[in-house]
Amino acid sequence: MSMKDKSVIVTGGSRGLGLGLVEALVERGARVTVVARGTEALDVVAARLGVAPIVADVTDEAASRRIVGDISPDILVLNAGTTPPMGRLDRLSWTEFSAAWETDVKAGLYWIQAALRLPLRPGSRVLVGSSGAAVTGSQMSGGYGGAKRMLWFMAKYANGVSQEAKLGIRFQAIVPRMMILGTGVGDTAAGAYAGSMGITPEAFVARFGAAMPPRAFGDHVVSVLEDPRFADGVVFGLNGDAGVTVMEGATA
Repeated sequence: MSMKDKSVIVTGGSRGLGLGLVEALVERGARVTVVARGTEALDVVAARLGVAPIVADVTDEAASRRIVGDISPDILVLNAGTTPPMGRLDRLSWTEFSAAWETDVKAGLYWIQAALRLPLRPGSRVLVGSSGAAVTGSQMSGGYGGAKRMLWFMAKYANGVSQEAKLGIRFQAIVPRMMILGTGVGDTAAGAYAGSMGITPEAFVARFGAAMPPRAFGDHVVSVLEDPRFADGVVFGLNGDAGVTVMEGATA
């Protein structure tokens, strides 16, 4: 799938990993719509990159249906999420513990449902942002790891619905396998873990291997979309050393 002239929606695309992806898509000629809550950041991205900005809360079910219905994108990237409160398990309130469930998972459900119910055209792709915490856990971020694993599951469930209904829509999960500085979640998590170990965030992140800044992340995600080797995979791991790896292959 060439990105040239493809219509792409990226939620949470005004900063961090989402912005890195938007930059990569624009460079390859995609027509990008960025959905985010912050008007100021959206305006900056729109002016710099020429993308179409939409101010919306991704956990607003009506907004997800309206935006997907109005644009009917070729590619939908669900990247938006909250930065989880960090702390020891015995010190987190339920509100803090469940923050990623109330944002990331809720938004994922609404936007995936919008793609299935519209439905998007056959051949469309929906990328669902997960996290390496879905594999190894993240003991200082409450329910974050479980929420990101749920999004992974939801991409697989959605493929089942698409196959059963013969929609021809492919859902794929994107799993960054390292903490990435320059992002809200990455900076907060790396700072918390590094502080508990008495080292700098940079030293902590270096344990994951080669860096993968937001723009490199964006290039890797675009390769998932463009490279025919990845057309039928379901779950992809991304890191600075290996680039893109297939964690789960095609469904039956």
